[in-house]
Amino acid sequence: MALLLSGCGSIISRAVPGQGHGNQYYPGVQWDVRDGAWRVITILDLPLSLVVDTLLLPVDAQHGPYE
Repeated sequence: MALLLSGCGSIISRAVPGQGHGNQYYPGVQWDVRDGAWRVITILDLPLSLVVDTLLLPVDAQHGPYE
């Protein structure tokens, strides 16, 4: 499970400084659809990030923007 979540956009956008794009809601989905060399691979992570970001909406509402 840890290996599967190690590249998850939801985890990266919340844990790595500067990866949250300053948006409060669905930062993992936004991280997955950004332009970059690995865009094709990160699109595969999009469904998982959508589910995780939806479950973490209450946390995001209290936390504020991820910078």
